Amino acid sequence: MDDDRDGPDRSLIGAWTKRCYFAGRAVMDAALRPYDLGSVQWYVLHRLVSAGPTMQRDLVRLLDIERATMTGIIATLVRKGLVEQEPDRADQRQKLIRITAAGMTLWGELPDLSFIRSVAFDGIEEGDLATAIKVLRTATERLESLLEKGKTP
Repeated sequence: MDDDRDGPDRSLIGAWTKRCYFAGRAVMDAALRPYDLGSVQWYVLHRLVSAGPTMQRDLVRLLDIERATMTGIIATLVRKGLVEQEPDRADQRQKLIRITAAGMTLWGELPDLSFIRSVAFDGIEEGDLATAIKVLRTATERLESLLEKGKTP
């Protein structure tokens, strides 16, 4: 028998957050598959379309992925002709990434992925969404702070 006196099982929030993220990413990957594009590649293109040329190191930070992973993603996008790299004028070791004409053409052909958010969240009360965001933001900030302080058990 479940005992709800102490509220919901706190261990479930992480599990459901992870499942929601992976489900959304799987739908995104399925929508992008016909275009030979993965979700992280889409995020790189999205950033370049919305913000313009971006330093590769900044993409690593913005997308919160490993530098080596980003190197492979950029190499793939360069090979596909969707982006180009150029050495930074100030520091030749750094690379500026920009979308190519072919990348812009592909971007214009890609489906609008906002349907994923609609499927997931339409019909859920705004207050419930605000609470979910608040809880996840607070938990994330606490965990990131713990890491920054180097205080892990």
